[in-house]
Amino acid sequence: MRHRGEWMQLPTDDYILETLDTGLGLTPAVIAWNIDKGRTTVQKRLNPLASAGLIERVDEKGYYRITDDGHAYLEGDLDASELEPAED
Repeated sequence: MRHRGEWMQLPTDDYILETLDTGLGLTPAVIAWNIDKGRTTVQKRLNPLASAGLIERVDEKGYYRITDDGHAYLEGDLDASELEPAED
């Protein structure tokens, strides 16, 4: 069972994390296409997820990948309510 934080936007944040759980580095546009959301919507959610440590930006071209904490959250081993993402 996943332990979500009140700061999370559901189901979008879970969809983003699940898509990145493939192990690939993906751009916001590719993530958006795969979860049937707009690129702008995805882009807005990447910053809080990254500042909470669930994902990381891997290069200047805008590729993201999931972190160990992101995997732990998806497995139900990390309580995201204990994370404090930076405010936009």
